[in-house]
Amino acid sequence: MTVEPRNDAFVAFEHVQKSYDGVSLVVKDLNLSIAKGEFLTMLGPSGSGKTTCLMMLAGFETATHGEIKLDGVNINQVPPHKRGIGMVFQNYALFPHMTVGENLAFPLEVRGMGKDERESKIKRALDMVQMGAFANRRPAQLSGGQQQRIALARALVFDPKLVLMDEPLGALDKQLREHMQFEIKHLHESLGITVVYVTHDQGEALTMSDRIAVFNDGRIQQLAPPSDLYERPENSFVAQFIGENNKLPGVIEELTGDKALVRLTTGELIDATAVNAREKGGKTLVSIRPERVEFKPEMMPAGAHTIDAEVIEVIYMGDILRAVLKVAGTDDFVMKMRNTLWQTKLAPGQKIKVGWHPQDARALDP
Repeated sequence: MTVEPRNDAFVAFEHVQKSYDGVSLVVKDLNLSIAKGEFLTMLGPSGSGKTTCLMMLAGFETATHGEIKLDGVNINQVPPHKRGIGMVFQNYALFPHMTVGENLAFPLEVRGMGKDERESKIKRALDMVQMGAFANRRPAQLSGGQQQRIALARALVFDPKLVLMDEPLGALDKQLREHMQFEIKHLHESLGITVVYVTHDQGEALTMSDRIAVFNDGRIQQLAPPSDLYERPENSFVAQFIGENNKLPGVIEELTGDKALVRLTTGELIDATAVNAREKGGKTLVSIRPERVEFKPEMMPAGAHTIDAEVIEVIYMGDILRAVLKVAGTDDFVMKMRNTLWQTKLAPGQKIKVGWHPQDARALDP
């Protein structure tokens, strides 16, 4: 995917490449523009290049080729401590021998700030993360969630132009992680800061971001707001990486504009939206989200496509029921249903028909 940098970008990667051995590229010709005040998440599996991009922006890694600009200025040769960037890491990176207040004072002292101004900024930063009463404690006296709040406050205390976060919630338990996601998002909105966030957790990215750059193999596969990414994936990698997804292999029988008629491997013909379908006769994977699949005739959307299915198992998940079905030769087709008192009970071995709207079926690359 090619994304040309914009002239008004606050952060810009222009034809950036990174190689550690001079042969293989970890980041391949990256062009990415980030607007002032935006919350952009770099999302992808391990080794996809997202963390390397963040480290190049922070100044801890050097680009092999291309330019990185901050507010219109090339920062390739600017050392990390002169970039005016706040950093939050997964392991907190707090100084254990210092109190919370001393940890926050450190980046202000480095910048030559006077004592009165330091104390004012430290109090403001701690209040922002609801840790005002903890200034005299040491990191070892704090829980993981409290340490992460302090790390966040330290990144914000000197009013940085940009805050970078590298898997900052990865060490927290699920409930606390979800709570912190909303806190960070609310801080971003109230302060108007620019945030570049790295994670491999797609739920986290969907919850927090204005836009998400999905990385794989050193390239951006798709760059879009969360809803576009989820509802309109542009290729099979994005469809599989963002949320749960059913995939039915087939061959394109007809291709008319953005409509494709696909013959599945078991012979059934289904309609789909042609997204990354190359040509008539070419192989494709049809992508359908589990929550868009229905089995009750009265719940089927108008114009729904129906197909025979057999129930393999039904899993109770509290708010939803997750049914695994055999459909068109695949035995891992998933249907998600709201858990309601009147929900029809499904049993393994039961034969049913399932359906979905043709626009919810997307013909992607094989």
